[in-house]
Amino acid sequence: MRKISFYLLLVLTCLSYTACQDDLDDNVTPASQLQLNDFIWKAMNAFYLEKSEIPDLADNRFDNTDEFVEYLSTFNSPETLFETLITPTDRFSIIVSDFRTLEDALNGIRVDNGMRFGLVQIEGTNNVFGYVRYVLPNSPADNAGIERGMIFNKINGIGFTPETDFNALFAGNNYTIGFAELEGDNIIDTNLEIELEKIQLIEQAIFKTELFEGNGSKAGYLMYNGFRRNQENELNAVFGEFAAQGVTELVLDLRYNSGGDLRTSVDLSSMITGQFAGNLFATQKFNANFEDEAINFTTQNRAGQNLNSLNLSRVYVLTSPTTASASEMVISGLLPYINVVQIGTNTVGKYQGSTTLYDSDDFRRQNASLGHTYALQPLVLQLSNADGYTDFDDGIPPTFQLREDYNNLGVLGNENEPLLKAALQDIGIILERPAQDTKQAIYGDLLMDDHNHDVDYQRLYIDF
Repeated sequence: MRKISFYLLLVLTCLSYTACQDDLDDNVTPASQLQLNDFIWKAMNAFYLEKSEIPDLADNRFDNTDEFVEYLSTFNSPETLFETLITPTDRFSIIVSDFRTLEDALNGIRVDNGMRFGLVQIEGTNNVFGYVRYVLPNSPADNAGIERGMIFNKINGIGFTPETDFNALFAGNNYTIGFAELEGDNIIDTNLEIELEKIQLIEQAIFKTELFEGNGSKAGYLMYNGFRRNQENELNAVFGEFAAQGVTELVLDLRYNSGGDLRTSVDLSSMITGQFAGNLFATQKFNANFEDEAINFTTQNRAGQNLNSLNLSRVYVLTSPTTASASEMVISGLLPYINVVQIGTNTVGKYQGSTTLYDSDDFRRQNASLGHTYALQPLVLQLSNADGYTDFDDGIPPTFQLREDYNNLGVLGNENEPLLKAALQDIGIILERPAQDTKQAIYGDLLMDDHNHDVDYQRLYIDF
């Protein structure tokens, strides 16, 4: 991201109340409400993508410092001020009271029981159930015997309805899950209950890899559940193994990947291809304070490793209603260059990116104020691919529509798992048609998933 213009720096200096205060790195005292509000306004004035839509963020909003201080003094919490500085349609910008929690989440560290789930309302009914998507290895859920496909309908004995406050229900560090079965549109209790405890876990972005071979093709399968910059070498190693095995097709499973680091999505796209190094991957558009910037396909990751690339001209991507942000940028960024065969459902529709802003002179982590732990992660950029494709608010539509059947989720990475099987059939590795399942297919509207309350949910972020 380019440096702020001299004019903007002058404005910020003139309006800054904290500039007249002692440096909190030298004088460690709790920040006042006014100091916090000053940081929030300055950061949003400099970086917020939709700055032009917020009159209070205009550079000429205040005639003098006294007027600025009076304005800041009308807000009794940082959160209240922040909410007035984002547009009504902005569902992604956030403020956090402890940036350490945010940093942990971005690195895959969280207090968790390891059960990844979705909550679904059966179409045409008020019946709501939860289903297990996958379980983190060696987690409390794994040790308790919970598996993908299990159905539940109660937490601590409280049944689910469309009006249930699920965030409150799942907030505790311990809770008991009541399991059930699906019989048509009915949810039947099984009397099985399992108590789970949350502990600190580190989730690996690479959940599963497999190789499939048949009829002259060899396909690699990668279930990738988060774009994490601290796991980029592990991702590169997977592609090194795929290349060593002579993989000619790739099935990339992003259906439960809500996003993460933009640079890692560029690296992943560069490993899928390799023949487009230096070509435009995407354009970043900022507010009027900054010039647009190009992001190109690359040959090295951030750690300096040469990328292992497959030079593919086609990739299969599995998607769901929770495929978001950095996941969507892999699809979008590759569309102008290779055949992207998307199997599943529409993605979320997140083509904007954010960055973490700290209370320091340059808004970076280094030398951040010691007087508080607030940080912002507002939208700061909009992305478009090499063809100018952006604004996909309804998500990126699939090539082949295939919804998950909650009565037949299958085993992830198994050739008979429905979405993976559809890809392997299109590749030609599997030739037979799938056998007709005797269970009634169950579909529904996703109400939320276990990540909804996480501070990094559906984030696409950059360093600046």
